[in-house]
Amino acid sequence: MQPTSIVIPALDEEEAIARVIAEIPRGSCHQIVVVDNGSRDDTAGAARAAGAEVVSEPRRGYGRACLSGLERLRADTEVVAFLDGDYSDYPEELPLLTGPIYAGRADLVLGSRLLRRENLPFLPTHQVWGNRLALALLRRIYGRSFSDFGPFRAIRRGALERLRLTASTWGWNVEMQIRAIEVGLRVEEVAVRYRERVGRSKISGTLLGSLRAGARILLTILARRPLHGRARPGGPAAL
Repeated sequence: MQPTSIVIPALDEEEAIARVIAEIPRGSCHQIVVVDNGSRDDTAGAARAAGAEVVSEPRRGYGRACLSGLERLRADTEVVAFLDGDYSDYPEELPLLTGPIYAGRADLVLGSRLLRRENLPFLPTHQVWGNRLALALLRRIYGRSFSDFGPFRAIRRGALERLRLTASTWGWNVEMQIRAIEVGLRVEEVAVRYRERVGRSKISGTLLGSLRAGARILLTILARRPLHGRARPGGPAAL
């Protein structure tokens, strides 16, 4: 069993969370942590019944949930993976993300939904174009191209600690990628499958939700803008 811990932020995912946990290949991880981010349903109970450890983080925010989950990591964890709790990702693809890290080729592996055209029907158009705008801005400022800011990703624990992430909401993923550039991590992208989530998205399911998340992502990129063409060493994004 590989020393990988999976952190799953979850908000009102009672219908989906057990299915997500059931599809995680047990030989590819030794710990599953579900962070209940203030759910109004029984997400916590469903996750616990499915065999996950459950952490309560009542303060809403994707980044806050991730940070709270990291506090529960086992001492012998070497790789941390992040996965959504809405069943839109394919948990069985976890080895695609952790494999390059254990092979010594990468420190951070990003699961890209946009590298597979068959995923596009499950991604709202406004989400795809907002993602592309943010990616273009990041490329313009930092000179590094990515294809996605997707949530399914894995990172070496020591590398994650070097990043000193602070984003509390939807800037978490983009802050991770920016900080990876700044500290010189070896980053790979792999194509992952994507499907229609269970239930309605709290973000892309509404235009207002998408605009709010998009604004957080853009602000995170601009707040960390490097000075004089060089990546600055790191003040917190706090977004």
